[in-house]
Amino acid sequence: MMKTTLQKIYMGLIFLFLYAPIATLMVLSFNASKTRAKWGGFTLKWYQSLFQNDVIMQALWNTLAIALLSAVISTVIGTIACISLQAMKRKARTISLGIANIPMLNADIVTGISLMLLFISLGIKFGFLTILMAHITFNIPYVILSVMPRMKQLNPHTYEAALDLGASQLRAFFKVVFPDLLPGILSGFLMAFTMSLDDFIITHFTKGPGIDTLSTKIYTEVKKGIKPEMYALSAIIFVSVLILLLLVLLLLLILSLLRILLRFLLLFFQFFNFLLQFFRNTFLTFAFNLCSALSVAFSSLPSTFAICT
Repeated sequence: MMKTTLQKIYMGLIFLFLYAPIATLMVLSFNASKTRAKWGGFTLKWYQSLFQNDVIMQALWNTLAIALLSAVISTVIGTIACISLQAMKRKARTISLGIANIPMLNADIVTGISLMLLFISLGIKFGFLTILMAHITFNIPYVILSVMPRMKQLNPHTYEAALDLGASQLRAFFKVVFPDLLPGILSGFLMAFTMSLDDFIITHFTKGPGIDTLSTKIYTEVKKGIKPEMYALSAIIFVSVLILLLLVLLLLLILSLLRILLRFLLLFFQFFNFLLQFFRNTFLTFAFNLCSALSVAFSSLPSTFAICT
């Protein structure tokens, strides 16, 4: 009893330290007063002011575009990398996975400076493209981390059976392998999108003049002084990520229920086919025996009639 109570208190403290600052930001975003020490009443004017600020809205669209594009591209590349890693021998796969995990263990500032120096040496102009390439680079290991466990759980014989039945390699992949990988792919996409959405250090080193994301724009605005619009912006980001997470979880739940329903329907049709075959065979056997008996009876009628005569 005491142990359970301490566990609940411990978990409560963890959630308090995690979400108390976020709750404070959300409450202050509705405060009519500019000062944090006084409650001036409920208002939505900071949200109105935020959406009327063209600079912040441009930073928002840049952030969403970079996060979405980098998440999609890194998910595709990471999934293909997992398929290639699974086809390797064990020793080569272990070495390759260790190399792929290095960017996750590396400090963000080291990755940011390294990418900045790489773009300078290649003569690439800093801007939207350099931020996108940098985000794809550090998102790929997270996608591999999410997809690889699902890849290891696959049964390779199902894919080989699909090939033996005449399916092409592409069709066999999308019909057999892809449905089993889909939860890991969605998890990797969500992780890549979230990592790209809230990145600051790597974006700061790889962005050019005239382009900002939300993280770099908030950093610039905070240096000038904290404005209430920043509270509203932070609240919108948190709610958006939370809604996205809930939608992905709902999608995974729906996909799981559909897979269970399809398996149930498959079993039902198999049972129905079994009953149909059983009754058909029973009827055919009965009809055959009846015809045999009738043929024997009719064939013996002349001899029986002759004997009786």
